[in-house]
Amino acid sequence: MLAQYFHSMTDEQEAIEALQRVGLKDRAHHVPSQLSGGEQQRVCIARALINDPKIVLADEPTGNLDAVNEEIVLRLLRELHRQGRTIVMVTHDPVVARLADRRIELHHGKIAAQEVFAMADEEQFDEVLEELWALGENGEIAELERMEVHGALPVSIAVEKMTALGLVSTMPHPPEPHNHKPFVNPCHDALKPDGVSIGDGSVIVELTERGRKRAADIIRRHRLAERLFTDSLAMDSETEIEQQACKFEHILSPEATDKICAFLGHPRTCRMGRRFQEGRVAEVHQTPAANAALKP
Repeated sequence: MLAQYFHSMTDEQEAIEALQRVGLKDRAHHVPSQLSGGEQQRVCIARALINDPKIVLADEPTGNLDAVNEEIVLRLLRELHRQGRTIVMVTHDPVVARLADRRIELHHGKIAAQEVFAMADEEQFDEVLEELWALGENGEIAELERMEVHGALPVSIAVEKMTALGLVSTMPHPPEPHNHKPFVNPCHDALKPDGVSIGDGSVIVELTERGRKRAADIIRRHRLAERLFTDSLAMDSETEIEQQACKFEHILSPEATDKICAFLGHPRTCRMGRRFQEGRVAEVHQTPAANAALKP
């Protein structure tokens, strides 16, 4: 049994506490064959916690796990990292690798490439902010599980990081159900394909004042790029216009943005008639359920 296994190396109470930290206290009297793959992986993490290590070596920690157990294990590793521990993880999964601060790629035992992920994270944060803005313009509240945003990080983890940076805040969804109207965010294609998200999400995401300012700048760059491509370069492919505008919104400096705006005669609306900075999360045509959730 797990408790007896841990007892051979440490105090039983410490073993129970370690199992509790990984959500397996109720499985303490089960043998390994009675555990799922995800539970066995979490037992390995609990075993590592017993000695309070400064460095955790994780060899394919999410191998052969389903999406639910993968996220549980990754959240545990991230929690260990937040506590000041160094995580050295070996993985062949590029999505899992993106959760690290730094990637070192080995080819035949030699370092072939290195990458720091901070810049890529910032681009995904911009995508989340843009999605929140678009939801507000369309009178929809942002529910975490219903958000579909391009990027390597799972949206839930990206939102966690953005919350720590003061760009967004979260709150539980109110118990009252409400309708969800479909809308298309041109840059992200759609919030979710039909039939993927059913019902309400459990968490509502809102822009903070800091996040709203950054989102307004992103929207301005994107919509100025759209006007530049259509008004001055006569591009007529919707797909090409959106793809290029999505690239420009991440690379235009404030100076370049202002010059493009002046070149275009300081337009007030995008090519679809939307104002550059009219997005709101808490104020635009909210449903009764949203109003209940967004009260101060």
